[in-house]
Amino acid sequence: MKVLLSVKPEFARKIFSGEKKFEFRRTIFKSKVKKILVYASSPVQKVIGEFEVDEIMHQKIDALWNLTGEHSGITKEYFSAYFTDKEKGFAIKIKNVKQYKTPRCIRKDYNATPPQSFIYIDKR
Repeated sequence: MKVLLSVKPEFARKIFSGEKKFEFRRTIFKSKVKKILVYASSPVQKVIGEFEVDEIMHQKIDALWNLTGEHSGITKEYFSAYFTDKEKGFAIKIKNVKQYKTPRCIRKDYNATPPQSFIYIDKR
């Protein structure tokens, strides 16, 4: 099962540069996901690459930061603001990143619309 994940362009760039080794989410997928397609949101609005899921951590917020902060690609302040009002959060550990030479169109190539967070994908 693949998921198309909407990611802000600045964080998408950090995923593919290797600076960001964890992607954080307030909610997570219901199905077992092995590969994630990265949709860089506005202003890029393209699927720019993919990565494999190493593991998904579900921890209390402080513990999650302690485990991932060094390779989070974000500040502690941003992390804390993102998880405001949440007791626990999710961190997707990224492995085997592949940036596409030619970014893909979400509508034409995947017959999908940009997700708020994520959508399940069958194609490719």
